[in-house]
Amino acid sequence: MVNLQRCRFAKRKTIVLAMVLGCGLRSLSQSAATTEFISFQAAQPVLKAMSDALPPDLKSAGPLDAARWSTWVRAQDLAIRQRLDRGTEDTLTNLMRFGVTFTKEYRIDDDYLVRYGQSPLVNAFAENRARDLMAGMAAPHPAERMMEMRTFLEKRGFSLSTPQQRATLKKYLLDNLARMRDDYLKYHAQPKDDRRFQLFQDRGISLDTNLWPDYSLDVHFRSMLEKGLLGLGSVHRVAIVGPGLDFTNKEAGSDFYPPQTTQPFAVLDSLVRLGIADPDKIAIYTLDISQDVNLHIEHARKNAARGRPYVVQLAWNTARPMSDYFRKNFIAYWQQLGDKIGSPVAPIPVPQSVNVLRSRAVKMSPKIVREVTPLDMNIVYQRLTLPPEQTFDLVIGTNIFVYYGEFEQALARANIATMLRPGGYLLSNDKLPDTVSSGLNDVLDTPVVSSVEPLVRDVVFCYQRVK
Repeated sequence: MVNLQRCRFAKRKTIVLAMVLGCGLRSLSQSAATTEFISFQAAQPVLKAMSDALPPDLKSAGPLDAARWSTWVRAQDLAIRQRLDRGTEDTLTNLMRFGVTFTKEYRIDDDYLVRYGQSPLVNAFAENRARDLMAGMAAPHPAERMMEMRTFLEKRGFSLSTPQQRATLKKYLLDNLARMRDDYLKYHAQPKDDRRFQLFQDRGISLDTNLWPDYSLDVHFRSMLEKGLLGLGSVHRVAIVGPGLDFTNKEAGSDFYPPQTTQPFAVLDSLVRLGIADPDKIAIYTLDISQDVNLHIEHARKNAARGRPYVVQLAWNTARPMSDYFRKNFIAYWQQLGDKIGSPVAPIPVPQSVNVLRSRAVKMSPKIVREVTPLDMNIVYQRLTLPPEQTFDLVIGTNIFVYYGEFEQALARANIATMLRPGGYLLSNDKLPDTVSSGLNDVLDTPVVSSVEPLVRDVVFCYQRVK
């Protein structure tokens, strides 16, 4: 009976998603805007410029024409969406590593992670955490995170019903932890050249998010304003690609507060604080392939329509390597974050076991929440066709293009160019290839160095659509 109810819920969730996102698209431009796959004709500049670097299945099956391109693009869109499940495996592993609501065991930070499989002590932490996580998921009335992860595992054929099934699941959890250890070691062994911007092209797509990219964007907005690239009141329409969902992120994240999305509100707060946008004259659209992200935002919008605010917990990891200069400026940013579009409220207390986290909370007003509209869209293979008055002033994508190869990034750059107004900007902390003429010119790079030893350097790359 329980499985039947979940099946009905999943079906209803899919139907509701299609309905609410369809309404969001209509609100964008009263039926004048449509989402469409990039056509064979529109992809020609990329296909020609990168003919030697095309995906093997595009080069190996004979001449490429419009019909074959259409079939291939749709298959690739499906494949990208399926990578979300592999990303959810990483989220589940991070929940096991860092969660505090279901266990009192030591958290498995990065120092412990690299010792997993070699240290009996860390192995014991992991065994205990896996056991406690399964107990939390098997509880009669599990918390939201536990219910979502249990449903995910059941869809993959796992069960908590018998000792043998629990042993199978425990092995799966620990195998994923070992895979994450190997991925971590591989990542840190890679040279930090331009290849790092495609480093995750073979990994699952994760919804992780934290405040570091939002701070980098704030620094970049200030630079754009100082250099005259943006003016006071110049931004009215913003699209955010992959806004993320803070479930349990890989950098000491936790589960003591509800899943949330922060970037749409952090971006809006920075723009309003700097005078670049008027909160009464701005619209923000999120473009995401994740059903979880889109439904989360739509649920917040529905609550806002009933007069309910959206509370964001602004937690950050104090143990991250930081220079004194960076820490001082980040804290100043964090202490005022949200106060231009919301009001401070008492945060959910940080448990003593996660004392590396510092947090505050902001209540976003219902009016502000209603300005954020989710759209189901794959920026690599899809684009919005918009009338000129509906194109975007800014398109922002942080920690998202790294999940794609150079060919896919070039397609995304071409799609975004058509969605920007002349003179509009694409901002990303991933460098996109410039081997293909897309109508976007690199106009300003803003480096943000958070630590010198070890060197931690983020860059916001800024591309402007040719006027």
